[in-house]
Amino acid sequence: MKAELIDTIPVANTLGEGISWDPRTGHVWWTDVEECRLYRLHYESRTLDSFELPERLGSFGFTDNVDILVCAFESGFALYRPETGELSEKQSVEADWAGTRMNDGRLDPQGRFWAGSMIEDPANAPPQGAGLYSYHDQTISQHLDGINISNGLAWSNNGKKLYFSDSPKREIYAFDFDQEAGKVSNRSVFAKTPEGAYPDGAMVDGEGYLWSAHWGASRLVRYRPDGTIDHTLDVPASQASCLAFGGPEMNIIFVTSARTGLSPDVLAQEGDAGNVFIYKTDFKGKVPDSFYKIEK
Repeated sequence: MKAELIDTIPVANTLGEGISWDPRTGHVWWTDVEECRLYRLHYESRTLDSFELPERLGSFGFTDNVDILVCAFESGFALYRPETGELSEKQSVEADWAGTRMNDGRLDPQGRFWAGSMIEDPANAPPQGAGLYSYHDQTISQHLDGINISNGLAWSNNGKKLYFSDSPKREIYAFDFDQEAGKVSNRSVFAKTPEGAYPDGAMVDGEGYLWSAHWGASRLVRYRPDGTIDHTLDVPASQASCLAFGGPEMNIIFVTSARTGLSPDVLAQEGDAGNVFIYKTDFKGKVPDSFYKIEK
C-alpha cells in the first residue's frame, strides 16, 4: 500500500480542521477555526473559495440541501448557508460557561449530527467537563461528559461502533452504538497514542480500518479493527489535524494542518504548516451517503 503527495493547497491556516468530502458536488470543505473562515475546494479544477463566518466553526456536516450546512459553531448548533451567510435554527450549548467551545463533529449513518465541546479555560468550564452531543430535528441530546477536548468522531461501516477521542488523554475509545436510538454504551480503549501524539480528526475507510490524524506527530495512522497499527502516513506538518477520503474514485486523502502554537523557529522549519495536503493512495474510502435532513 502506498500514498503519494500530489498537491498542497497553500492556505496557511491557523487551525485547519473538519475536512469533509461532498460527493454530490466534487468539493472538499474545511474550517480554519481560529480565523472564523470556511473553505471550499473543487477537487478537479482546484478552484478555491472561502467564506467569512460569524464566529469560530468547530465542525460541520452536509445536509440534504447542498447549499446548507449543519454546523457546530463555538457557541452551539445552527444551519448555515455559506453563499449568503444566513443562519437558522441556532441553539446554544453550554451557554452558562465561557470556558468551553464546540469542536470536532461528524454525521452518524442515520444523518444525526454529532459534535463535542472542548475546554479552553478550565477556570470557567463546567465542573463536569466538556461534553459530547447530538443534534437532530432541532433537538440537542448529551451523551458524554468529563471530556477535555472532543475529537475523532467516526463510525464503523456497519454503524454498530462509534470511535471517539479525548485528545489530551491520548486515547481513542470505541463504543457500542445503538443506531435506532442514537445512543452509546460500553466504552473501551481502542488504542493509546505515544507521548507527543494526540489523536485528532478521524475517519473509517472502505475496509473498516480507522484513520486518525496525530496532532504533534506529523502523521496519520491507520488502525486495524482490533486497534493495532496497520499503516503510518507521514505528513509534512507536525500538527496534522483532520482527514477525509474523496475524489471520483474515493482514493484521495485530504489532510488539514495547523500553525497555532508553533514558535517562529518551528514555523521557519515547517513551511507547509497550516496547508492542506492531497494524497493519491491505494486505500479507498467509503462514499459519504448520510445527510442531515432539513427538507421535509
